[in-house]
Amino acid sequence: MIDQLSWIAIYPEILLLVMACVIALWDLGVMSPRRGLTFALTLVTLVVVAGMEMLYATGELSIYGFNGLVVSDPLGNWLKCFAAIATAVTLVYARPYSADRGMLRGGELFTLSLFALLGMFVMISGNNFLIIYLGLELLTLSSYALVALRRDNGIATEAAIKYFVLGAMASGFLLYGMSMLYGATGSLDLGNVFKAVSTGQVNHQVLIFGLVFVVSGLGFKLGVVPFHLWVPDVYQGAPTSVTLMLAGAPKFAAFAIVIRLLVEGLLPLAIDWQQMLTVLSVGSLLIGSLGGVMQKNVKRMLAYSTISQMGFVLLGLIPGVVEGSTLPAANGYSSALFYVVTYVLTTLATFGVLLVLARDGFESEEISDLAGLNQRSPLYAGILSLCLFSLAGIPPLVGFYAKLSVLQALITTGVNGYLALAVYAVVMSLIGAFYYLRVVKVMYFDEPITASTVSAPKDVRVVLGVNALLLLVVGLFPGGLMALCAKAIVLTLGA
Repeated sequence: MIDQLSWIAIYPEILLLVMACVIALWDLGVMSPRRGLTFALTLVTLVVVAGMEMLYATGELSIYGFNGLVVSDPLGNWLKCFAAIATAVTLVYARPYSADRGMLRGGELFTLSLFALLGMFVMISGNNFLIIYLGLELLTLSSYALVALRRDNGIATEAAIKYFVLGAMASGFLLYGMSMLYGATGSLDLGNVFKAVSTGQVNHQVLIFGLVFVVSGLGFKLGVVPFHLWVPDVYQGAPTSVTLMLAGAPKFAAFAIVIRLLVEGLLPLAIDWQQMLTVLSVGSLLIGSLGGVMQKNVKRMLAYSTISQMGFVLLGLIPGVVEGSTLPAANGYSSALFYVVTYVLTTLATFGVLLVLARDGFESEEISDLAGLNQRSPLYAGILSLCLFSLAGIPPLVGFYAKLSVLQALITTGVNGYLALAVYAVVMSLIGAFYYLRVVKVMYFDEPITASTVSAPKDVRVVLGVNALLLLVVGLFPGGLMALCAKAIVLTLGA
């Protein structure tokens, strides 16, 4: 028998599913080429869902539903709230760009985005291997279709095929790893898996074998080395509006399943998966920093930036357990959560400017296309500079405090190996700063290649302005968001 709490736990998911279906049917009768009514209805849905998740999060309760298959807890609720807001902002930025390129001839952009968000919600709420996997597949299948949405563009189609092939392989890795863990523990429920592993009476070799495949699948979803090869190609090949859809909100879901699987399910194996994450983070920081230096395409450069930034997120997850003690967990995991939130906030504004600069079929994807932008539009040059400075970790922007919080989590453990990791991360950040500052130099000191001015719809200008302002405000006053992240982690994990 399903009790009332089970339904309460998934009310936002039910609303999102119903509205995605309603909007898909509604759009069949919409004739406007810019899909104004569909767009408005989608935004209202996202705002309402985000509000519901915020209410759940501030309630500070953890609700388990459907015999433990799903969980509604503060960490998950905040992540779903942020994901809904990020999706809404993405659609605001994406609509003018998509309309100019014939991507709004149907309402697929909006409905697929809602289904992708529903997949994220299911991933975040999953308390069972199969539920997490179902959410992951809903997200990835919607993402494949979004990348190929511009049907008349060969580059986008090629990117979609690459994404599909590599994504299917990564899903296979994750599913195979889960099957090995099920074989070793006899359960798909994360709580039961944790208890079984804690007893120490299960086959350790089988557990490690399954863990390797699970971490490999998670590495692909995060886009970290050596599972990063899809990131530059898909970021460059996909329409810029879809690139933002991939680069933003899904990072919250990826972070959630890392916490669910590795921390909530496999924490007794922390000494093993922390070593794996260390290798992934070291490789990601190196390849992300050096690879970005050689790029001439802005989207490929930002792809390598993503690889490096996700390496930093993994650094925050590494010091959660030190010499068998979980006391540093709240500090480490909350710093990683803070990093993910600020990274997505910065990414939204960065791609938002690129979408504004694209016009009349001109993509504005090459670094040289940004030459002299300050002379044509000081506002957008300033916003993009703020974003790049934040990604580089320059104070007082929010990216600096994100990096600082991760480094602090490593250093305060007092472990020499973690101190060496912190020093290494700082050196890689200095190398990576080169390609961010190079773009700023091009915008302010190179001669413009065109005299055309830059314009954007009012809603885009307002949202982009608020987005950029938050980079500075949260950077100047990071305490509130840091406290929110720490509280969410403590309430959810009992750290």
